[in-house]
Amino acid sequence: MDQKRRNFLKVAGISTLAGLGATTGLSRLVDGAQSALASTGEVHGDAATQQAGSEQAANNAPCVNRYGMLIDVRKFREDPTLGERVVRACHTVHNVPHFPDKKDEIKWIWMTRFENAFPEQPHLYRDQVNEEVQLPIFCNHCDNPPCVRVCPTQATFRNKDGIVMMDFHRCIGCRFCMAGCPYGSRSFNWRDPRPFIDSDHMNKDFPTRTRGVVEKCNFCDERIRKGLQPACVEACGDTKAMVFGNLNDPESEIRQMLKQNHTVQRNPSLGTRPSVFYIL
Repeated sequence: MDQKRRNFLKVAGISTLAGLGATTGLSRLVDGAQSALASTGEVHGDAATQQAGSEQAANNAPCVNRYGMLIDVRKFREDPTLGERVVRACHTVHNVPHFPDKKDEIKWIWMTRFENAFPEQPHLYRDQVNEEVQLPIFCNHCDNPPCVRVCPTQATFRNKDGIVMMDFHRCIGCRFCMAGCPYGSRSFNWRDPRPFIDSDHMNKDFPTRTRGVVEKCNFCDERIRKGLQPACVEACGDTKAMVFGNLNDPESEIRQMLKQNHTVQRNPSLGTRPSVFYIL
């Protein structure tokens, strides 16, 4: 990404956002940013329209698979060390930096309290079990992802397996996807992350990021394509604390477990159709 182009789009986006109403601003801003891309010389005229149209059609196309995750919170209550294991496994595999200042923190998966994960389910007198539990949260890989719709460069997109992906090279750092995500599942690199990656455990098979780029959980797409389980699922061993599979396959393990257990999702009323389910 050319730095001059990146800076132009950032300034154009911020300026446009300041002059737009809250209701229609984000969608109009995306249209403006896409027009700005066409004017840079990289994409011209009808080609820009065709490219935007083909990429939008790909994002709206039915998925061959729809991968999802089932999290059994009961297992995390029984073994509190599970949380640390899944976070460490994910962040090590994906070269997630560890900044000393919390305000710079990058998170792909993290443990949080019930009320933070499910703020739409308030209880005046919460039961002690859910009051004390810590549970993992990460990108919900929604079937109707708002982050994809608002990204002006298609840096965030939904692949044929229903996984919401990030193309780090196309990300211009506008953070529209962060504004569009209702779950707070994305992190922004305010600083160069590379000096803060543990060099002794760096995964040379996964790309490191740069300053000004958004990142998030990718359901370990790079592992799935090799026939492996996501790193967090593998870290849980045989506990079945996290079960990953194809939601489009009624015979898959995840679908069988969903049939046998009452589950909840994070704020499904938003219409995003999350692909992550929780057994409480």
